[in-house]
Amino acid sequence: MTTPTTVRQDGDRTGVHYEADGVYGVLADLDRPCYVVGGGGRVGVTPHPPGPGSGATLLAVAAPQPPERLGSSDFRARHGLRYAYMAGAMAGGIASEELVLRLAGAGYLASFGAAGLPEDRVDQALARLARSLGDTGTPYACNLIHHPLSPEQERACVDACLRHRVPCLEASAFVRLTPDLVRYRLAGLRSDSVGGVRADHRVVAKVSRQEVAELFMRPAPEALVAELVARGEVTQAQADLARHFPMADDITVEADSGGHTDRRPLVVALPAILRLRDRVAREHPSAGRIGIGAAGGIATPEAITAAFALGACYVVTGSVNQSATEAGTSPGVKRLLAQAGLTDYAMAPAADLFEQGGTVQVLSRGTRFPGTAARLYRLYREHAGLDELPARERRDIEERILRRPLATAWRETADYLLAHQPDWHRRAEQDPKFRMAMVFRWYLAMASRWAISGAEERRDDWQIWCGPAMGAFNGWTAGTALALPDRRRAVSIADHLMRAAAFHTRVTQLRVSGLRLPAACAAYRLPPV
Repeated sequence: MTTPTTVRQDGDRTGVHYEADGVYGVLADLDRPCYVVGGGGRVGVTPHPPGPGSGATLLAVAAPQPPERLGSSDFRARHGLRYAYMAGAMAGGIASEELVLRLAGAGYLASFGAAGLPEDRVDQALARLARSLGDTGTPYACNLIHHPLSPEQERACVDACLRHRVPCLEASAFVRLTPDLVRYRLAGLRSDSVGGVRADHRVVAKVSRQEVAELFMRPAPEALVAELVARGEVTQAQADLARHFPMADDITVEADSGGHTDRRPLVVALPAILRLRDRVAREHPSAGRIGIGAAGGIATPEAITAAFALGACYVVTGSVNQSATEAGTSPGVKRLLAQAGLTDYAMAPAADLFEQGGTVQVLSRGTRFPGTAARLYRLYREHAGLDELPARERRDIEERILRRPLATAWRETADYLLAHQPDWHRRAEQDPKFRMAMVFRWYLAMASRWAISGAEERRDDWQIWCGPAMGAFNGWTAGTALALPDRRRAVSIADHLMRAAAFHTRVTQLRVSGLRLPAACAAYRLPPV
């Protein structure tokens, strides 16, 4: 693997390759082994073992490494997948039905982004997925996001999932187990033919904290289960089975990501959750079968290779899928995402956690949303109500941000609260500061909808959830077909990421053996434009 550019023939062998293209070809033939041999002062590679009398010395061997073998075979079997890869949900239907259908048909697990959608929209989406995938048994998931202040939204989502026989829930943002999440899990429990427990309703929990992960590693709380039995929502037989079965089949460890994030490093968080699972399994052996996945920053083959090396059973992509052609967001957003670099992101106030100071990670390039949202939160902290805002601030909010008088903005907000959150409406009528929060939250909520719909008149206010993974993906794909927004199909993204990760896994194995591979043959080659 030095300067010569010849291929030496070894009898009836195909030859030992020394030139960059030949070496790359052997390395990239992932279904066959790769033998590294030395002789005559040169080092080369071949897909065949050196024969007796060839004069070649075997230096290292890399076994076949097709992408289907990456990750946990248990995860793939449990969900009926070809690959240990999941496309996580993106709220507001950004993880669209089309995205789920395409990925599911190619052997990947994908989760519909139900969070933030009206009940009838979720029902229509799940009905379509059930018609297309349900009869074939093709795996897919629906996102269930925790609503601590609006439990009825969780209930409506679970009702729809049960009605349409959704096989898997991706549970996100939970800080405790809720009745409806437990109801979904237990309603799918039954005894199998050999005396074990079968879970027809699978749960993939997305977490970033150990104490939350442990809730999903253990059986459902008995008091909560008893309450469901008393209400007739699960059977006593299901309650009995629940005592010996964890709440989740798989737990995704979410590192620094787009949207809501604790911004934890994956190299710290993932090993900690793996150790926690093994510790809980000593008390509850069934927890030992829980798969632990990696999310956050998963956008390059090197990141996937590292995640699997850390012990991840599967990987979860997010931001990169938002730029896919099938994603349920506007073409303008996809163009902005395709231009993002590694540092074009900021933390901004979150609509659902505005008063508590909660934040989300969003794109900062091409939009003024992060600065505007931060300004509204500062005004909320500094003033007791809308009437106390300084005249200059009030005028700018009305003319540039809300684009309507504050009185009008409050009337529209009040009408919405009266129809959907009457308790909040009563509180806002009595509490000026809470009323201000509700009006400011209107802007935050609408900013994401303007982005999804591509409202050009509000382009400066687009809220686009994503993180540095987007910039990493753009850097990897620069100058290739995948750099073009109209070529970024979800299956193509997944296929290239997994195949490239398998390639880099092979390269890493050889490097660990002490071999130096030239850069020209050690990087996966994406298709050119």
